[in-house]
Amino acid sequence: MANKAAVTFEKPLQHLSLADWHSRLTQLKNVAYTQRSDAFELRHSARNLRNETRIQTHWDTYHNNDRLSDRVAELDRWREKMRIMLGRVVDEIQALREEKSSTERDLDGHITPLTVVTECIGMRDCRLGSELTYDEGDTELKNELCIVENNQRLLRDQNQAAWEQLNRLQEVKFKLELDLTDKDEAQAIDAHQLQVDQHCGDVSFKTDPTRVPRDSCTYGNWLEYCEELVALTENTLADSFSIRESLFATREKARNILRAQQDRTAHTLRKRIFETQRARNELEYQLGKMKEEMAKCLQEIETLERAHDQKTEALKVVETRLENRAQRSGMELCIDESYHGLCDEVQKLRDTIKTLRAKIDATKTTYNSLRDHANKIDQDLQNKQHSLMTDIRALDLRGRLKTGEFGGLPTQTDRNIHLSRVEDEIPKT
Repeated sequence: MANKAAVTFEKPLQHLSLADWHSRLTQLKNVAYTQRSDAFELRHSARNLRNETRIQTHWDTYHNNDRLSDRVAELDRWREKMRIMLGRVVDEIQALREEKSSTERDLDGHITPLTVVTECIGMRDCRLGSELTYDEGDTELKNELCIVENNQRLLRDQNQAAWEQLNRLQEVKFKLELDLTDKDEAQAIDAHQLQVDQHCGDVSFKTDPTRVPRDSCTYGNWLEYCEELVALTENTLADSFSIRESLFATREKARNILRAQQDRTAHTLRKRIFETQRARNELEYQLGKMKEEMAKCLQEIETLERAHDQKTEALKVVETRLENRAQRSGMELCIDESYHGLCDEVQKLRDTIKTLRAKIDATKTTYNSLRDHANKIDQDLQNKQHSLMTDIRALDLRGRLKTGEFGGLPTQTDRNIHLSRVEDEIPKT
């Protein structure tokens, strides 16, 4: 029992030698050194990368903030310019509307001159006989009618041009308001982006943030659009200013031309009235003289008739004497001096009666001629009196041109106020 050996057991695995053990230790040490070196290099490169990205991100953010600030400042400059342009356009619209309203009032004020001149022409067409002539008054009235119609046409054309220009100004105003709204919104968005950082609550990842938005344009196109809008506004304002000047000049020209023609027409009518009065006075004088001459002729006719009757009675007496002496008898029935005297008296009386009758007929003819001519003068005098009253009424009718606004041209509103007698009910300004 004492010689019995001890039993040992080994794991059924491969055992390493001491050299392998040392070799494995050396390998582990080298691997650890290598990994530490790699880790150091990685940490160093990671720190460099972190610093570089931090610096890059900082400067990128700084430059982008500068770009955003510049963009906000540029938008603010353009917005201020657009706001000034919009204010000018609004003022121009108001000024053009006032000018257009003044022109419309002037156009409405031409209704009365047109009515008056038409009534004057129609009234003077009612003249009678030889007074219905193409005189200077008729010519001046027709010239005034042409001037009124021409002024109305010019004012209507100017109003049409002003209305079209107002539409263009409204379009420019709409474009400016729309552009100003877009710029306000864009400036608000860009100004808000300057406040956005990683601490904001709405920061998150977005789907394809670098995409080009639909209906976007380049910066050059945007700048060109702004400059073109400013140029369009300037051109439209210049055109509107020209139209306002044209409206004012047309109104003043129409007013001055019409006033001058009205004065010329009134002067011509007064001159015609004076000439008609002078002709009437002359005819009245001639008619008076004609009536005096007719009275004298009539008196002369009566005197001649009495002389004729006296000569007739005398002839009867002489013929009676001759007939009575023819009744003598015997030798007493002789042709003596008395017979010859009575025969001569008969012949002379007959010649005298014939001469008186011829003179009476001639005087009656003259009287009839005087009466006929006096009737013509009287008729012409009546025509001249009618013409005179017509011209006076026409001149009185033209007194309506001296009332109301617009240089003596009352508007339809003024006429309505006057006809309805509500002047006292209108508040005085």
